[in-house]
Amino acid sequence: MRFGVLTFVTDEGIGPAELGVELEQRGFESLFVAEHTHIPVDTQSPFPGGGPIPPKYYRPLDPFVALTAAAVATQTLILGTGIALIPERDPIVTAKEVASLDLVSAGRFRFGVGVGWLREEVANHGVDPAVRGRVADERLRAMIAIWTQEKAEFHGKYVDFDPIYCWPKPVTKPYPPLYVGGGPANFTRISQLEAGWIAITSSPELLSGPLERLRAVAGRNVPVTVCHWGEATVRGVEGYRPLGVERVLLELPTEPRDQTRRRLDEIASELALN
Repeated sequence: MRFGVLTFVTDEGIGPAELGVELEQRGFESLFVAEHTHIPVDTQSPFPGGGPIPPKYYRPLDPFVALTAAAVATQTLILGTGIALIPERDPIVTAKEVASLDLVSAGRFRFGVGVGWLREEVANHGVDPAVRGRVADERLRAMIAIWTQEKAEFHGKYVDFDPIYCWPKPVTKPYPPLYVGGGPANFTRISQLEAGWIAITSSPELLSGPLERLRAVAGRNVPVTVCHWGEATVRGVEGYRPLGVERVLLELPTEPRDQTRRRLDEIASELALN
């Protein structure tokens, strides 16, 4: 089991290149970054955690730009989207971004994806929020076709294109590891895409039941990355190990350089990463 962080990289916190270096120096395995293209002013969608939408949701950098900056500044750090909002992304452009980052990072990219919770944000991208799951499914299958076929084509209800050439192809074969974020409603999607799961939880006890159901649906030992919304302590995270979790992402607040370095020192010391 390895440890990384999930954070919002914004214009008000430490930059992605420096954050990548600081993580790698302290023994963290990975950096996953969140995505929101924008927050509609008059949004009515309830925030998943309750209360108002936190300020960091308004300001994240584009995840592929941020992760590319981190990639060129590091050597071994795993880089992931946590998560890329697929209903808000053109599949051909995104397929190229994924393959390009996979190439630039020498195969260190992990593609975390999701359908999104903020309905108004999805709608502003020209997608009916009621069908965003179906749109995401088609776009992901179209991307897989682009990554794995020299002359890729796709014909669906929401994505439709005749044969195209699109390079680069991913250096990771057949394509970078795919992880679907969200709850049990995504278990069929995870199974059909042969993907991993990005689970959000505050304790191993809350994860064990859903994980058992997911493995029954998928009929395999699904790779699991946990976003741990609890204390970053050995006691808080060690229970994930017997569940077969491959990676635990700890929440890293968006803060300036010095505060971030101190916080990373504390987490690294607690988890004995060095």
